Amino acid sequence: MRLVPLLTAEETRRAEEAHPGPLDELMERAGTAVAETVLRSFPGRVTVVCGGGSNGGDGRVCARVLREAGRDVHVVDAVGDLGEPDVIVDALLGIGLRDAPREDAARMIELMNASGRPVVAVDVPSGVNASTGTVPGAAVRAAATVTFGAAKVGLAVAPGRFHAGAVQIAPIGLRPREHEHALVPASALLEVPAKGPVSTKYSAGSVLVVGGSRGLTGAPMLAALAAFRADAGYVAVAAPESALPVLEGRLLEAVKLPLPEDQSGRLLPRAADAILEAAEKADAVAVGPGLGRSDGTVELVRILLERLSVPVVVDADGLWELEPFARSAPTVLTPHSGELARLLETTAAEVDAGRLDAVRRAASRFGSIVLLKGADTLVAAPREGVLVASYGTPALATAGSGDVLTGVVAAFLAKGMEPRFAAAAAAVAHGVAAELLDLQRGAVASDLLPGLQRALAGHGLQRAPLA
Repeated sequence: MRLVPLLTAEETRRAEEAHPGPLDELMERAGTAVAETVLRSFPGRVTVVCGGGSNGGDGRVCARVLREAGRDVHVVDAVGDLGEPDVIVDALLGIGLRDAPREDAARMIELMNASGRPVVAVDVPSGVNASTGTVPGAAVRAAATVTFGAAKVGLAVAPGRFHAGAVQIAPIGLRPREHEHALVPASALLEVPAKGPVSTKYSAGSVLVVGGSRGLTGAPMLAALAAFRADAGYVAVAAPESALPVLEGRLLEAVKLPLPEDQSGRLLPRAADAILEAAEKADAVAVGPGLGRSDGTVELVRILLERLSVPVVVDADGLWELEPFARSAPTVLTPHSGELARLLETTAAEVDAGRLDAVRRAASRFGSIVLLKGADTLVAAPREGVLVASYGTPALATAGSGDVLTGVVAAFLAKGMEPRFAAAAAAVAHGVAAELLDLQRGAVASDLLPGLQRALAGHGLQRAPLA
């Protein structure tokens, strides 16, 4: 799978040090690239806010090029007056930030944000940690960011992602030799194995979905339908016996396996034997959609993770009170920030403030692939860099969309994809399917299903991963 590099500040510095020409040459190209963006998209008077480092040097080159093009340009430092610009260029802090900006820089950041004028950030918005996406204090909210050589981690990972605006990558001659983290392009979907002339329903990928409880039968149905739309050839659903009439009436193509349940309609631990037998025909198992929460379901998930020998994706109620486990087969956990917070015994706010660190800690703690859902869906594996899938729209913020994603992950695992890439490609397919919706407002999770088919057929794959 061809990935798009995401650089940390240190990786960027090493690329700059390896540049065969003078660093002034890079600064000239960088400042010119920012000026060209301003000239192309932002008319009127310009104020360039310059810090003391190389980011400020880029800003001063930008100011010179703008003046040469006939623009009215005002250059200020962290204690200056913005004047009355039509657009602001933020060249204050750049990629060197680790902690909250100092008082004078924070004051200037707040002035830029309060100006009501569009801000074009140089490399990264001031106040955003380029290596992690964290925002430790005041941070510029840019309309656009012009970054150099390759995108920075902080432009792709929230909350920094939401400060960057439209990201443009300017090719200034940097050739990064290494990168730990990467963006997953939409073209990754072209690498999902497709059914061929000799495929059977089993060789195309067989998925078993384990879930459902009283009042929550829709979740396993969505996961099963999504697995089919993601091109799995065979899907079975193992659910409480009382759910069978609903499943039979709404889920035509999947095989149903009725299981023993408690008085509340939740699966019992003794259902494990029947699930394990059914899993002998499966290439991947999805555990959790609509499972419900009880001591019995927690015990059932524990037994399944210990005894299943095929790849497993665990979502929703399957993550409830989940403890670290030992497995030889691949496991993918797909939490949102609240679920990840419970797994790490912290708060959702802390996860949201440091998503990159949180997903990596979870991958290490559980020895599993962890897919942290969000606008910047992150996929981490132990001792591996993080993959970022930055597709999708607010239409995904609807009940059941996570169940759809679970079904797609399970289908891609069942097709034999390498597990980390299967999870990342599933997040891309999920996001592209949302982007292909004709209507964004009022969308429901089942609306994503036709979009999955279109995404796998090659529609919507042209957008750049940070556009």
